[in-house]
Amino acid sequence: MRRVLSLGLAIASLIGTEAIGAETRKCSGTLYLTIDTGSMSQAERIRSILKKHNVKATFFVAQERTVNEDKTLDPSWAPYWKGLVGDGHSFGSHTFRHGKLTGDTPDGRVRYLVNGKTELLTKAAFCEELRRSDTRFQELTGRKLDGFWRAPGGHTTPRALEYAATCGYRHVDWAPAGFLGDELSSEQFPNSVLLKRALAKLKDGDIMMMHLGIWSRKDPWAPELEPLLTGLEAKGFCFATIGSKYGR
Repeated sequence: MRRVLSLGLAIASLIGTEAIGAETRKCSGTLYLTIDTGSMSQAERIRSILKKHNVKATFFVAQERTVNEDKTLDPSWAPYWKGLVGDGHSFGSHTFRHGKLTGDTPDGRVRYLVNGKTELLTKAAFCEELRRSDTRFQELTGRKLDGFWRAPGGHTTPRALEYAATCGYRHVDWAPAGFLGDELSSEQFPNSVLLKRALAKLKDGDIMMMHLGIWSRKDPWAPELEPLLTGLEAKGFCFATIGSKYGR
């Protein structure tokens, strides 16, 4: 039986199907769910929904303040990250201090805005900013991050992209339809509107983006992840990690 199941999984990977236990279903397309750190207010809810649907996501981690009065990569969050590692998800760097990249300088440095102050990072300093999340994550879980990163807010610069690539991190953006909108005002963009938009516009190959919690949104988006995944599965979509998209 084990050999038959292994063969079925191998065939599924070749013909574009997703394995669910001993069953497989035909995929009409593949989507890539990515989740950035944030307030962590929705962290456990999101993990539970992903487990229910057997969806593997890619998490981008930074050292951010949380609703628990600590930070996302503090030892207090080690059980959560270890749990996600055990669930089979993928992980990338979101920088360490979650600053904003604002431009390049003529002398080869990168402008990085942190806590209202601009720092000018050399190549070595910028790579270290990415690696600090990697080092901390490995200390917490025993697992290194994968070779990907995402700039906070998606704000990149040509030199930041170049430097990150040379130190082993490929940048991951998201598709316009993949912006799930959990950063937006819930009064202007209620969950029902965001859900309807995502279900209507997402297409094969799109990268989706959301957070483990947003401070500013009154009505959290995370509960809508359940009907979103259900609706996308009903349309025939399967889900994969960023590593499978880029061959890592």
